[in-house]
Amino acid sequence: MPTEGNKCHGLKGTGPGLRCVICRAVSRREFWFISSVFLTEFSSPGGGAATPLGGAAAPAAPLLPYPAGGEGCREGGGSMAASGEGDPEGLCGAERPGAGGLALLGLAPSAPSCPHGPALLFVKTSQGKGKEEGRRFYACSACRDRKDCNFFQWEDEKVSETRLAAREEYNRNHQPPFTHRQNVERYKNFVLLPLSKRRFCQECQQLLFPAEWEKHLDHQFLCNISTAQLKSPSQLLYPLENKKTNAQYLFADRSCQFLLDLIIDLGFRRVLSVGTPRLHEMIQSKASQGEDFRVRSLLLDIDFRYSQFYTEDEFCHYNMFNHYFFGGEAACETCRKFLHQDNGERVIMVTDPPFGGLVGALASSFKKLMAMWKETGKEGHNNQEMPMFWIFPYFFESRILEFFPSFSMMDYQVDYDNHALYKHGKTGRRQSPVRIFTNLTPSMIVLPVEEGYRFCTICQRYVSSGNQHCEICNSCTSKLGFTVIIATAVLFKTTLVRRLMLAVLFVARQVTSAVPVPVSPAPEQLAKLMKSKSSKL
Repeated sequence: MPTEGNKCHGLKGTGPGLRCVICRAVSRREFWFISSVFLTEFSSPGGGAATPLGGAAAPAAPLLPYPAGGEGCREGGGSMAASGEGDPEGLCGAERPGAGGLALLGLAPSAPSCPHGPALLFVKTSQGKGKEEGRRFYACSACRDRKDCNFFQWEDEKVSETRLAAREEYNRNHQPPFTHRQNVERYKNFVLLPLSKRRFCQECQQLLFPAEWEKHLDHQFLCNISTAQLKSPSQLLYPLENKKTNAQYLFADRSCQFLLDLIIDLGFRRVLSVGTPRLHEMIQSKASQGEDFRVRSLLLDIDFRYSQFYTEDEFCHYNMFNHYFFGGEAACETCRKFLHQDNGERVIMVTDPPFGGLVGALASSFKKLMAMWKETGKEGHNNQEMPMFWIFPYFFESRILEFFPSFSMMDYQVDYDNHALYKHGKTGRRQSPVRIFTNLTPSMIVLPVEEGYRFCTICQRYVSSGNQHCEICNSCTSKLGFTVIIATAVLFKTTLVRRLMLAVLFVARQVTSAVPVPVSPAPEQLAKLMKSKSSKL
């Protein structure tokens, strides 16, 4: 360990336990760099918001059922939405103690229900020292736009019998036209049809039988639906494009294959796929092709369209914001049996939730799934967490650690298939903010060297090749994989500091290249200027 007075990146004033000036600046400003340089590109044409950070200098509002700002994208049951306007941590101010806004109180035992299950309880809090709580109310857990679900009820409101009856009727009318069991029977009959009789309505997103063609004559539809298409529903179904609810973006094949290979290498044989239909699809496809493939998957997703392609043992209609199984106790039991197979051994949960969803609500549901896993009664499970991969933007790290302190963030950048800016390589953005959070030991997660990852022997984990280890900080501090040189070049752009930038970059280059650094004629003055400029930024 360096001693007091040792220099990091050519600067004095850093000692044991203190991060050097450049590392502190990089850590503090990386978020703002992404916001101003990269994430403005995430905005949809004319919309400005299908973005993890709302396309602004900071994340936008949380996934709430009232006007909240920001749009979303998702992998399966989630939306890549914005969250927390003006909050550099991407946290909903409503969830953080002491901040004004809308606070999530959780799922009340007697909560009323909308078509998406039990509503969540919120309260509006005032800003300032006196922070008074306002009137509590219930709102939909899944939809941020009142046009998608206009459910709203004050907690202390007395609802008349007439209104309750009307609400129940409304909920029934907004259920899918077919039940899951009916869809399974339809699928069995559909695959028996000759290829020329198989059609899929693109507007209704429904498999069509010849007797139903007449009702869909003015709709666009696909003909000659092959077995391969039926086994790849995520490619057959249109991604949901309502950005305020769930604009879908699916895992790229590269990231999906990496996740599956990693799961197999770690010895897992069952995957609870929560909002990850592309991963579930890949597992189902490989399982049907060869007897040697032993991994099995159960998909939990809010997109009921997948019930047309999977049996009740392969798919459960599920809302991850309120831990609600639309299929009732039978669907819940299906999930429980899946987790309890082999006494709960070799099972992992992989989830890609909505980026704009309240982390507290998501964490509550995930903990309930973990509690379901612990019910196996196997010795040792009560003191353990079910292995888990939570795929989420890196700027939610502190929020996730608040609910799951045992988690750590991997450097692997997860890419998405049907979004130009999330693709890996020349056609897309190379710096995806999406990472893998896990409660597994970091050294067990082997990242692909051919994609630019390396093993840090000091941190004992794989990191991005550009994520240089800082001896003073004693860790690989970058969240983006930037080198110190690149990050410093971006951070210090004003005229005053630009004159010093060449000198700083030279010093940083010498350090990263393991070349002795010449002592500056006035190092104290240089450090003072940099500290002053950093505070102004």
